[in-house]
Amino acid sequence: MADYQTVRAGAGVRSAEIDAGLKAHMNKVYGTMSVGLLVTALAAWAVGSNDALLSIFRDPLTLRPNILGWIIMFAPLGMVFAFGGLINRISAAGAQLFFYAFAAVMGLSLSWIFAVFTGFSITQTFLITSISFAGLSLWGYTTKKDISGWGSFLIMGLIGLIVAMIVNMFLGSPAIHFAISIIGVLIFAGLTAYDTQKIKTNYLQHAQAMDDEWLGKSAIMGALNLYLDFVNLFMFLLQFMGSRD
Repeated sequence: MADYQTVRAGAGVRSAEIDAGLKAHMNKVYGTMSVGLLVTALAAWAVGSNDALLSIFRDPLTLRPNILGWIIMFAPLGMVFAFGGLINRISAAGAQLFFYAFAAVMGLSLSWIFAVFTGFSITQTFLITSISFAGLSLWGYTTKKDISGWGSFLIMGLIGLIVAMIVNMFLGSPAIHFAISIIGVLIFAGLTAYDTQKIKTNYLQHAQAMDDEWLGKSAIMGALNLYLDFVNLFMFLLQFMGSRD
């Protein structure tokens, strides 16, 4: 009986350690993501609110991107793929630095919104996105339902969305643009809950090993995924909620 009680006590202590570790892990994920969003917002505002700086990337009158502007627009996508290839070759500190550099480049690519939309509508959309994101992420973290099956459908939807966006770049259809915005909101709302549960599940699966280096990199990768969910959710909401100057 004493041995059984000792085993139960040990299991309880271990469970408490895992719960505390999970909480610390999620705090790091959300903290890293928040700093990344702050870096993006500052970079976007600094360039977008300064005509001279914005003209480096876009035509001052039409706001169409020049060659450098196109490079900046697609640079974040290239950096995401590069990050996936580098994550196992660099340290956790290096991965975090890379993430913040990515966030800054993303800010440059989004700077045009400050020249197109009013500051009030940008702020309003950001607050709505923050509330929505918090609710979706909290649900993904606390739900007992396994939503891992959502992944394949959401990725398929995301690929279709990207194709539709590329096609509409040539068609310029307002109706298609509006539909893309609504579908984009739904996809990234789902991805927010899905990615949150995935981060939690991955931690619980690897918690026994207690590999600090892996945990550090995993937190940064999780922060990147949630960061992308937040930014895309914000941008799609802004497309039909934002008021133009």
